[in-house]
Amino acid sequence: MKLATEKMIAEKDGPIGWMVFNNPERRNALSVEMREAMLQIIEDFAADDSIRVVVMKGAGDKAFVSGADISQFEKERASDEQRQRYMALSNRVERALTTLEKPLVAMIRGYCLGGGLGVALTADIRVAAEDAQFGIPAARLSIGYPFEAIRKVMDLVGPSRTKDILFTARRIAAAEALAIGLVNRVVPVPALEDEVRAMAEGMAVNAPLTIRATKACVAEALKDESVRDRARCDALVDACMAGEDYVEGRSAFMEKRPPVFKGR
Repeated sequence: MKLATEKMIAEKDGPIGWMVFNNPERRNALSVEMREAMLQIIEDFAADDSIRVVVMKGAGDKAFVSGADISQFEKERASDEQRQRYMALSNRVERALTTLEKPLVAMIRGYCLGGGLGVALTADIRVAAEDAQFGIPAARLSIGYPFEAIRKVMDLVGPSRTKDILFTARRIAAAEALAIGLVNRVVPVPALEDEVRAMAEGMAVNAPLTIRATKACVAEALKDESVRDRARCDALVDACMAGEDYVEGRSAFMEKRPPVFKGR
């Protein structure tokens, strides 16, 4: 796959697709070209049935993603027209990540700030190293933080802590991030990749239809009741019970062997 920039890397390792933010000299700050490449990678991983889990990580040992590349702001986000174009691209990336039907894991080391935290919050599960630092420094740049981005933070930590994070623009250590629900797990730095790989491999052998239905039901439950698509949830749950994998799961249980799921 030819990407728009070398600052993003896509790797396929068995059932795991790795999306790597490869801009370590700028602490993996996101450029426009990197966002465009993210769309390519997610589209490819989504279409590849051999990929069961997607993991996002930053290159190097300093950052997951330290935010948007501020050096591009004058060129890409100065005028109203530029800002609208930038937000349209950002929204496309956010939709691609949040609508991915496969498990999405963020492996976080070092800085996870601003837009980087926004990317991490699109993941289903966030695993952080003990050296991870989180924050949203928008108030230090007079950046208006979008409603949907704030809602994602608030869904995890509640309104009061969301205000704390945005009002103070402070750095949050990994231990506090775990305590307030911003991340799922915190592990020692040397154990981070092994922990994430083991988690991903464990999910990859589970039933893809069950995972797809679960992701859809959780996503719909977070919406206002007036716009929930209960019919889609019901259809995806029914598809689990009507599929070949349900037969395989029952057979494997009775035969006392690991199931081999095919996603159908």
